[in-house]
Amino acid sequence: MAGQVRCVLRERRSDLDVWRRKLKFRSDRRGFRELDLYMQQFTDVHLATFDERQLGEFEAVLDIPDQHVFDLIMERGEPAAELRTEVLDLLLSFRYAAPR
Repeated sequence: MAGQVRCVLRERRSDLDVWRRKLKFRSDRRGFRELDLYMQQFTDVHLATFDERQLGEFEAVLDIPDQHVFDLIMERGEPAAELRTEVLDLLLSFRYAAPR
């Protein structure tokens, strides 16, 4: 029984790792360079720590059109209430650090 539980947990962790890699790929290739750089740095800092719920929220962020996400990051408006999640708030509070 304990062996089966470990196997299920290992498969679940593996599934989450695959999901993280897919989200990382999508987030790094958003459509224009400025957003790509911002999202790359954000995912480098946060993606590995996201649980299943947060991964789902991040996937929903990636479904928002590129220009709208960029406008939100640049503080050119507020997200609609139905878009507001913990992960979107984390993304909007994130501060990009330009490479030196």
